[in-house]
Amino acid sequence: MRFSKIFVLGILCVCLSSQLDAQQKNFTMEDAVLGLTTHLAPKKILHPSWRPGTHHFFQVLADNQQEYLVRTAYPERKADTLLSLRQLNKQLFTDNPLSSFPSITWLDQDYAYFRKGNNLYLGVLTAAGFSWSHWVELPAKAQNLQVNKHRQLAYTVNQNLFMVTRDGKTLAVTEENDPNVISGQSVHRNEFGIDKGIFFSPKGNLLAYYHMDQRMVKDYPIIHWDKVPAKVDMIKYPMAGDTSHVVTVRIFHPTSGRTTILQTGKPADQYLTSVTWSPDEQYIFVALLNRAQNHLQLNKYDVVTGKKVATLFEEKDTKYVEPQHPLTFLPGSKEEFIWWSERDGYMHLYLYHTDGHLIRRLTRGDYEVNDLIGMNPSTQEIIIASAKETPLEQHIYTVNWKTGKMKRLDDAPGIHRAMASDDGKWIYDEYKSANVPNVCLIQSTTSNFREEILRANDPLQDYRRAKVEDVTLYADDGTPLYGKLILPPDLQSNKKYPVIVYLYNGPHLQLVKNTFPASTNLWYEYMAQKGFIVFTMDGRGSANRGQKFEQAIFRNLGTIEMEDQLKGVAYLKSLSYVDAKRIGVYGWSYGGFMTTSFMLRHPDVFKVGVAGGPVLDWSMYEAMYTERYMDTPQENPKGFETSALMDKVKNLKGKLLLIHGTADDVVVWQHSIMFLQQCVKQGVQVDYFVYPEHLHNVRGKDRVHLMQKITDYFEQYL
Repeated sequence: MRFSKIFVLGILCVCLSSQLDAQQKNFTMEDAVLGLTTHLAPKKILHPSWRPGTHHFFQVLADNQQEYLVRTAYPERKADTLLSLRQLNKQLFTDNPLSSFPSITWLDQDYAYFRKGNNLYLGVLTAAGFSWSHWVELPAKAQNLQVNKHRQLAYTVNQNLFMVTRDGKTLAVTEENDPNVISGQSVHRNEFGIDKGIFFSPKGNLLAYYHMDQRMVKDYPIIHWDKVPAKVDMIKYPMAGDTSHVVTVRIFHPTSGRTTILQTGKPADQYLTSVTWSPDEQYIFVALLNRAQNHLQLNKYDVVTGKKVATLFEEKDTKYVEPQHPLTFLPGSKEEFIWWSERDGYMHLYLYHTDGHLIRRLTRGDYEVNDLIGMNPSTQEIIIASAKETPLEQHIYTVNWKTGKMKRLDDAPGIHRAMASDDGKWIYDEYKSANVPNVCLIQSTTSNFREEILRANDPLQDYRRAKVEDVTLYADDGTPLYGKLILPPDLQSNKKYPVIVYLYNGPHLQLVKNTFPASTNLWYEYMAQKGFIVFTMDGRGSANRGQKFEQAIFRNLGTIEMEDQLKGVAYLKSLSYVDAKRIGVYGWSYGGFMTTSFMLRHPDVFKVGVAGGPVLDWSMYEAMYTERYMDTPQENPKGFETSALMDKVKNLKGKLLLIHGTADDVVVWQHSIMFLQQCVKQGVQVDYFVYPEHLHNVRGKDRVHLMQKITDYFEQYL
């Protein structure tokens, strides 16, 4: 039987098309929301670490459904397996075996530990291998655990602080009865780089901790609706301009049981941060920041008496000073330390003597230092991560602390994150870029040795991917603004597409980077597959661009940022394939504030808006953050009035969906409830959805529900 050439060609085309469709599948909502942290995550090194005092790199490898803890010595590349998961379970968990290897934390060259539930397990590494045993059982309500290299522990239970000595004795550091007098916890609502409240001294002889009295702060109710009747938790939430809490730094002396209170003085509502021990344990350093956040003093205190020894230096700014880091002492020195500062307009490193004099600047230029990774005493170099090449990338450098000479260690574009060996002679470098899912290397900082130990395959290669274009626009003052345009895979230039603008545009966050995937978010690509264009851009106010860029929004949140985002809208409207009448906007938290601001202050720009966890009145947000960028409502009434959105609901023209978690203790639920109250009074219709028991962000499997809700809203109205 003969077939015509046309028929055969048709069959071939159908087959090729079917194969192409089979190879190029669309993302599901689960893929788009959870994929990059689950089944679509690029392969990575599991639990990487450097063994202290050595050049031994540790990782967990899997083979035939079994996991192994593997050590590799550099530069010899000698690898050996120290422990299998099966062996670990045999040592510790015969009745309830672990399904995967735990992440271990090194205490010193020979000892490490891991935590499972309320139990800590101690491992000792010998020539015979890794031997593990049960170490400590923590109380059921233990939180804020800190463990030091001397095998001492400290933790909190409710408002009190406890310490466990090396010989296993538990000491009650505090015995407060009032739940609003708290010790050992992070303070000032985690601003100013604060992420803990417990500070062991270098030799383990003393324990410093934050003590916070918040009895004078107004109560705020967080209602839990999963019980009948509903349960109310009263938290302390100092709002802008209101009375704030009082914090001190205290030092516990375990041998005597005595506690020293640092005499940090008045006013009581100042902020205490950058808590750092001197290497010899004789002094402790604390940065004092006034409530206006425009004057910082770095003070040195005597550990025995608590008295101030000296103010090393001061920093002032017409807008604000924002300390983010403790002091870092040079190896082997008790007198020379590194201080982070934005005093010249960018975050840089400065070398100081403990008598207060500046020895020298270590870094300089129109770029931000992002991380201090390690130190190499033999070459007198620090290892840093920086946005020196471009704010869209992060690279690893050595900087000589004597000469300032700077050398880049990596040679690939993208976002590099590194971990250094104790002596700074080796780094583990992990990087990603737009089309590079993940590459991991071991590299010498003193020679040309570099070994790639992992290059991940693209987990998205079977999907029909969006087209991503990098965009650079310019603000009114000529400042470059970086953005990304995410286009449908089958974009047709003669067709008009709806657009979703995703934004944040607030301090401490950067959306646009050269990372994997190029879109930065698979939900953007999911929407592109459904025929939407997604646009995102970092305007002035965003992170990693220097002080002038961030401080442009000072005292007028939501104004300069909208001007920059309007540049993006104008760009979108200039594209022939954009439907200028179908542009929507979506953001969360600060982005929720921006979204709602646009819908009410520029009501003709966007047809549809979705605002999650939005700040709707800055006078109702926490004092530390708000007063840094806005001053107080009493000092800046016009700025608060302009940015407030409750009184602007009548301006709404498009469709607006507000979303809030009912247990949100960051942007409290009352923001959107009061907004709804104004909508009712003004006869304005808005859409609203709450997530019961969720905090500020909707996480886990419920996030799939959230993103489906947002997707449906844009599909229905845009």
